[in-house]
Amino acid sequence: MLDDFFTRALIAGIGLALVTGPLGCFVVWRRMAYFGDTMAHSALLGVALSLVMQINLMIGVFLVAALASLALLFLEKRGALSTDALLGILSHSTLALGLVMVAFMTWVRVDLMGFLFGDILAVSKLDIALIYGGGAAVLVLLVALWRPLLAATVNTDIAQAEGLNPERSRFVFMLLMAAVIAIAMKLVGILLITALLIIPAATARRFADGPETMAVLAALIGAASVVAGLAGSLEFDTPSGPSIVVAALLFFVLSLAPSPLAKTPDRVTEDRP
Repeated sequence: MLDDFFTRALIAGIGLALVTGPLGCFVVWRRMAYFGDTMAHSALLGVALSLVMQINLMIGVFLVAALASLALLFLEKRGALSTDALLGILSHSTLALGLVMVAFMTWVRVDLMGFLFGDILAVSKLDIALIYGGGAAVLVLLVALWRPLLAATVNTDIAQAEGLNPERSRFVFMLLMAAVIAIAMKLVGILLITALLIIPAATARRFADGPETMAVLAALIGAASVVAGLAGSLEFDTPSGPSIVVAALLFFVLSLAPSPLAKTPDRVTEDRP
């Protein structure tokens, strides 16, 4: 069964969606969409450094994204600039540094379009193993962090008073984001990872009556987007990664229509003020 490229793409994409759905819920709740962009843009610098140092691409991307998270936390504590300004600096500077490094590496043929937009149809059996193995580890850690992350999302001061250490939880969450971006880069590409994190979660938010329900719905909507996007890509001969994101967008647009299934968000699933 895994000898068919389309079947491998489906299995890999669904596995990724099962991880990005729950993780994306926290991205939406905590208003971290721009942070997701920053982490994704830093991936190209990770690719360039991996090629220079001759290490595994996933490891290089993860290390650079983790360093970008540390840099953000350090600069935030300095208080020199607002968080969104720092994210803008980190996002565009890491992307530009990656592009410049790749341009200097004339001895290496780099498929920039593949890194930017992904190629899920080229996924291998080893990639599937990494996606499901790494994804399972991310989900286990996310479940372990669920209570402190949720408490800090609602009110950081209360979470601190209860001894839940929201700063540590936030840093671990950033590392989980870095891991998912490293896993997802080959499938949907650097520029589309954030969309796969945010759009299914934003769609699920309208129909969820609690945070756990929203996480499950986001995973299912993400998986449905993968199936619909790949089917559309096969039918209309369109790029696979962007087709998946377009399918997710269509689900989001459909979710805006009046429906008896729509819920009134509670204070947890509402965006923080």
